[in-house]
Amino acid sequence: MNLTKKNKILYLVTLILVVGGDLFTKHLVSSSMLLGQSHEIINNFFYFTYAHNTGVAWGMFAGKLGLFIVVAIIAAVVMIVFFRKTKSEEVLTRFGLVLTFGGMIGNLVDRIFLGYVRDFIDVIIFNYNFPIFNIADMAVVIGVALIIVEIVFEEYIHGKN
Repeated sequence: MNLTKKNKILYLVTLILVVGGDLFTKHLVSSSMLLGQSHEIINNFFYFTYAHNTGVAWGMFAGKLGLFIVVAIIAAVVMIVFFRKTKSEEVLTRFGLVLTFGGMIGNLVDRIFLGYVRDFIDVIIFNYNFPIFNIADMAVVIGVALIIVEIVFEEYIHGKN
């Protein structure tokens, strides 16, 4: 696994920023907006819209709280094991796992303590209104993208033939 003290601190700080930032922004929104309330930030593009999600992306599997908690716990174990097996040069994968883990924890806290996930970032692109999401969701998507990039471009990134 070869983690230097500097890397451990960097990963820990990243994890704390993701989880803390996610929970803090969710608290700000839930304590200052009514459910369903929306604030325009950039007309026809970006809004803060407070929503509850009892499912996953696009509200799929709504109401399956127990299943989401079990899946999150299993995913956490898999991510920890996978992280421990990474090599020091697999920086994108490591950061991807830290971001994904942090995002999962942020949403898991909501599910356990509230029974739903607080979402508030509302984006419209080319007249398509994406499902409302939060900082944790962004961390998961960015984390998975980093892992995929390193897997797809592994030979180029690490100079293997």
